[in-house]
Amino acid sequence: MYELKKVDKHFPGVHALKAVDFKVNRGEIVGLVGENGAGKSTLMKVIYGAYQPDGGSITIDGTTVRFQNPRQAMDHGIGMVFQEQSLITNLTVMENIFLGFEQQFVKFGVIDWKTMAGAASKQLAKVKLDIDPATVTSKLSFAQRQLVELAKVLTLEERVDGDLVILLDEPTSVLAKEEVELLFRLVRDLTKRASFIFVSHRMDEVLELSDRIYVMKDGEVVDVVGHDDADVDVIQHKMVGRDVDKEYYREQKQRAYDSETVLLQFDDVSNGSRFKNISFSLHAGEVLCLVGTEGSGREAILRTIYGLETPSAGKVTIKGEAISRFTASGGVERGVGYVPRERKVEGIVNGMNVYENMTLSQMDNYASGGVLHMGEEKKLARSWIERLGIKTPNEYKDCGGLSGGNQQKVVLAKWRSGGSDIILLDHPTRGLDIGAKEDVYEMVREMSEAGIGIILIADTLEEAIGLSHTIIVIKDGAFQKRFDGHPGDKPSLYDLVHHMI
Repeated sequence: MYELKKVDKHFPGVHALKAVDFKVNRGEIVGLVGENGAGKSTLMKVIYGAYQPDGGSITIDGTTVRFQNPRQAMDHGIGMVFQEQSLITNLTVMENIFLGFEQQFVKFGVIDWKTMAGAASKQLAKVKLDIDPATVTSKLSFAQRQLVELAKVLTLEERVDGDLVILLDEPTSVLAKEEVELLFRLVRDLTKRASFIFVSHRMDEVLELSDRIYVMKDGEVVDVVGHDDADVDVIQHKMVGRDVDKEYYREQKQRAYDSETVLLQFDDVSNGSRFKNISFSLHAGEVLCLVGTEGSGREAILRTIYGLETPSAGKVTIKGEAISRFTASGGVERGVGYVPRERKVEGIVNGMNVYENMTLSQMDNYASGGVLHMGEEKKLARSWIERLGIKTPNEYKDCGGLSGGNQQKVVLAKWRSGGSDIILLDHPTRGLDIGAKEDVYEMVREMSEAGIGIILIADTLEEAIGLSHTIIVIKDGAFQKRFDGHPGDKPSLYDLVHHMI
């Protein structure tokens, strides 16, 4: 149905795609895996029309096509559900679903909102999402927004005669298990009319959902594996070119934290309906993980510590100082660093280069008399690029052009170089390949050994168990259970799930 033959793509200094062959059969779900920087994102953008290949051919049902932009790709039935989400959050759900295609609802120069709402409800029903189409998108949960993304793509059914090709870019990265199962059921049902390309770093999900799996490394397809022949260890080895460290979470490097030094104290802290009466301590060198389902209140706790939200009751103490005024700038001054879930939105600034992003939170250290000392900024950036192994041509590279794993390293370098001794990690490995995840785990261990207190919201329960000294289970905004995670004596998945649900 859809095929690429010998597709090449170059960028300055980078051969991103090297004679890639790739095909999708009608009604098929094709998995695509590889490390960050392997070429997956570039391949997806070529398929979607955002990039034009430098060589090779693309055919749909045997007819050669060449897309100049995503709109042309959409006209041929190709849609994409983006990992970072393309919805405009201050628009309503129905405005997002039909963004760019509003003309069908215009009468005498005015949009017929009632007709648009009815059409939007029809699309939402396809993904089994029962919400008011007039809801402002910012009020939805991440999982609901992901389903709206899929509903938006499925409007192609009414506009295109042929079958669809839908690209799913890390669609499950922050979904709960039951939400992933719902999405997979929807995808399987939709194969009657659409084929799917599924990109994910969660190998168990790729193996479960995909009919065939393409493995990429360094811009090339290194293997194509059928569902029945897929083996996680073999695929991971082909992805990274080496055996994955069996001590994946670096548990052997876990050291006892300094129980005498309290960096952060929560005493019966509440934040409206988000969470209530939460108490805990964070010590120097401790990795404390907050575990719970989506919406349990974990994210609000992190944002309160950083100063983005203000508690409604209770006492927050940071390094012996009771906090009365909560602002992000105050959090930075108190040595709190925050690595948010939405790194492209809140973690980095697109359009600013690597060294500018690294020093953004500490400009006072690189200025005098209103003049920036850019030479010192660049020197700092070069040292952290080397120290963290950030893959970038130089410190001048636009941060938005780096892979997800390297963007995450830039954000961590920003806080480490600024001297933060409390670091909040919200899904720090979301959307990262297995090699980049190992790099993050190594950094967590290094920060812990350096006496930095870390509060973590992990991507998986296995990650939470593997990395943490302490695990606190949060359910419906309330404290449920505390677990100690000594090496060799960590809680089980069942222990956590039992208190989560």
